[in-house]
Amino acid sequence: MKGREALPHEGGDGRQEGQSRHVPVMLHRCLDLLAPALERPGAVVVDCTLGLGGHSEALLTRFPDARLVALDRDKEALRLSGERLAPFGDRATLVHAVYDELPDVLARLGVPRVQGILFDLGVSSMQLDEADRGFAYAQDAPLDMRMDQTTGVSAAEVLNTYPPGELVRILRAYGEEKQAKRIVSAIVRERDKEPFTTSARLVELIRDALPQAAKRTGGNPAKRTFQALRIEVNGELSVLERAIPAAVKALDVGGRIAVLAYHSLEDRLVKQVFAAGAATTAPPGLPVVPEQYQPRLKLLTRGAELPTEEEIAENRRAAPARLRGAERIREDVE
Repeated sequence: MKGREALPHEGGDGRQEGQSRHVPVMLHRCLDLLAPALERPGAVVVDCTLGLGGHSEALLTRFPDARLVALDRDKEALRLSGERLAPFGDRATLVHAVYDELPDVLARLGVPRVQGILFDLGVSSMQLDEADRGFAYAQDAPLDMRMDQTTGVSAAEVLNTYPPGELVRILRAYGEEKQAKRIVSAIVRERDKEPFTTSARLVELIRDALPQAAKRTGGNPAKRTFQALRIEVNGELSVLERAIPAAVKALDVGGRIAVLAYHSLEDRLVKQVFAAGAATTAPPGLPVVPEQYQPRLKLLTRGAELPTEEEIAENRRAAPARLRGAERIREDVE
């Protein structure tokens, strides 16, 4: 799951037209953040969002003694990345799983602790650019949006069956859409005539429903609604709420975690978990802070780091990326 919103002028995997390769977002900075932990002998690194495998391939290449565990809920992503990572043999273990299942995956593999963890959140380039997945508002497609197409409800089912109040909540909470009521009124009116099945009809409806002023800012007017539907269909925020604390818990002391987020809701969740881990939990006024109240994490980034202008020029989908990193500095003390 890699979060890049679709841009109409881009090629198939986060590249500008004419380029021929997938460009992993903020790749070198991610590797540098994780390096001190992954240069240890026998280090295990988890790519929680495998996607097309760009970050995983770079991790295995730069850290030749490290072992990789990579997760993705998308079976097609696992197949394609499996081909890409085949030269690394048994150094790479690919698992069909959602990233909040990390504790169970590590338990099954007999890996008690890991030295590095990477999350690259959102939608992968492959998912955006395969027309039949329905993630992109720039091309007509069936309204699916499931990252794992073997389970769960589709975006069309959400649009056609959710009560109006619930749809308004989703658009406001997950898309930060100020015109949620206006859009949902139009959706309800149209779905009563004919159920929604394709993305083009939804994009057209949103364009028609919004006032002119709202259409002049913020790119494609359908962007926020599509983001909200995708998050609801895949339960992204609730999964992330469970996944980040579980990942921190799986880190060995000295282990490091890097998280790339692509919208404020994701980034806020990551920031909260990292900030809580880096804070003392001691009651105020203690002259000496006991061990059990000491911070568990050290922050490795000052706030969220942004991609450089050069990176954005190379890969427009990197533009909204926000990178945060942390290091595990002590065990939990009961």
